[in-house]
Amino acid sequence: MTEVRAKKALGQHFLTDQKVARAIVDALEIAGHAGNDNVSHAGNDDVSSCPAQTGHPFPVLEVGPGMGVLTQYLLEREDIDLKLIEIDTESVEYLLTHFQGMQGKLMEGDFLRLKLEKLFPEKFAIIGNFPYNISSQIFFKVLDYKDSIPEVVGMVQKEVAERMAEKPGSKTYGILSVLLQAWYDIEYLFTVGSGCFAPPPKVESAVIRLTRNSRTSLGCDEALFKTVVKTAFGQRRKMMRNPLRPLALARGKADILSRDIFSQRPEQLSVEDFVALTHLLD
Repeated sequence: MTEVRAKKALGQHFLTDQKVARAIVDALEIAGHAGNDNVSHAGNDDVSSCPAQTGHPFPVLEVGPGMGVLTQYLLEREDIDLKLIEIDTESVEYLLTHFQGMQGKLMEGDFLRLKLEKLFPEKFAIIGNFPYNISSQIFFKVLDYKDSIPEVVGMVQKEVAERMAEKPGSKTYGILSVLLQAWYDIEYLFTVGSGCFAPPPKVESAVIRLTRNSRTSLGCDEALFKTVVKTAFGQRRKMMRNPLRPLALARGKADILSRDIFSQRPEQLSVEDFVALTHLLD
């Protein structure tokens, strides 16, 4: 097998630019993340056992390695204990054929269905050229494991990257912006042109880095917080009192709708503002 055929149904666009691939891998800064006392572990509260503090390679999961353009550089890093998840059988066969030591590292399957806590009992980082058609779902899953994932480096559609990193006051700012920024510092690293891929996508791409912040709790009901954010942006052009009225009425909180915060639009509100709103509705 000399190459893998890109499959539209899987959103595959294979990165071919080696300089970009190297830059993505170099953007992974795993050192020190596991030693952050402000972030708890999945099933292990003893920070002395963290890989970064014992000198052991840090667990990293590459999502959708394809033909291994990132994999080749990840395998060169001695500070990484690499595992890979790939849904495409043809890509799995290619990787097994072209890379030594893939047995035990490479899994064939769907990342979105993967039980990450079984694979990684402690902290781990994620890296990948994420398929555009599921990139938002990937990051929502990252949020489910936010206390176990201190860092994510990935390439996504440029518009998605901008949305994730955007600050309040922009039309680009939305649900993904608020939910991710509640728990991660987000850096838009660089733009990647369509000519760096085969086949070339119709849009530009961008590489982003998410680094877990020091927040251990929102100080409010997190499930309600998500509901408030998603409900508010469901009618993003209207003042907050319009989309949130049914929620307020259902919770017996109709009186709060007269407050000033409900006269603003969702794109104007920071993470802290949405936390305050959640408190009002709780």
